[in-house]
Amino acid sequence: MLTRSWALRTPALLLVLAAAVGLSGCASFGKGKKKDADSAYIERPVDQLYLAGATQLDNHRWNESVVYFKEVERQHPYSEWSRRAIMMQAYAHYEANEYDEAVSDANRFIDLYPGHPTTPYAYYLKAECYFEQIVDTGRDQAATEQALAGMREVARRYPKTEYAEDARLKIDMINDQLAGREMNVGRWYLRNGYTLAAIGRFKTVIDKYQTTSQTPEALDRLVEAYLTLGLIGEAKENAAVLGYNFPGDPWYADSYKLMTSKGYRPAVVPTNGVHNGLIHTLAHPFGLGEAKATTPAPPADSTPAVLTPSTTSTPDSPTQAQPTTPAPAKKSGGWFNWLHI
Repeated sequence: MLTRSWALRTPALLLVLAAAVGLSGCASFGKGKKKDADSAYIERPVDQLYLAGATQLDNHRWNESVVYFKEVERQHPYSEWSRRAIMMQAYAHYEANEYDEAVSDANRFIDLYPGHPTTPYAYYLKAECYFEQIVDTGRDQAATEQALAGMREVARRYPKTEYAEDARLKIDMINDQLAGREMNVGRWYLRNGYTLAAIGRFKTVIDKYQTTSQTPEALDRLVEAYLTLGLIGEAKENAAVLGYNFPGDPWYADSYKLMTSKGYRPAVVPTNGVHNGLIHTLAHPFGLGEAKATTPAPPADSTPAVLTPSTTSTPDSPTQAQPTTPAPAKKSGGWFNWLHI
């Protein structure tokens, strides 16, 4: 009887012990969680938080700087510092190659401060994020299209800024990339006997991207494709355009040789000089690793103030220092002047 009673009570005792251990664990977990929360939220003067983030940024510790700038936003959401912290987060994410986060931060800044002097830079940084994700012409060009749209928006909205000047240069570079994609597809069509489809791709280059470095080859390929189809008049026309604009280009030498082999001699003899037409070629400058070092700096605030540690004032008090200048030295070789956001 005693044995049966003990056997019946044993599962109940085990359940009680398990519940006690579980409650103890939950209490310990709750304490640990509260400790983590307390350590994460340490209320500090806003200028100290901002300066700490800027120091991390200057030391290229991008993720650490984001933590501090997020704290600036969280603890002082409606201050001047919060506005600056948003743009600083965007730049830190950009430097860390976290482009989606950088675009998100830039969009947030644009939505909150559409008329601010730094807003042109926010648009430009978005376009730069897409620009640095451009891949070779054999792969998907979605980022290329986004970069083109972004750079065009910068040039359209802020045509007299340094960002627009740089954007216009990069628009040419991006168009060269998109023309290269068309050429890749056109060559494949031509190799595999889809001559009409190839002609469509090469004509797209001539019509949409005629100021790119792909134009001479596109004209030469059109000459080849039209000769294949027996369309001599179209072949002569494209050879003449190629010879007038690019008499010294190797692609014209190829077209000239092809035409003469068929018994047709173009009027312009190939030369070794430069072309004399309005169409010009561009070097393919997609050294994207150097893009960060060549981008213009953001604009300076119109009313700069001194950044000093706040030891007596309270956060967001009227006497508190405003977030601007001097701070750790700008990183060598970089382009971003974080003091002037």
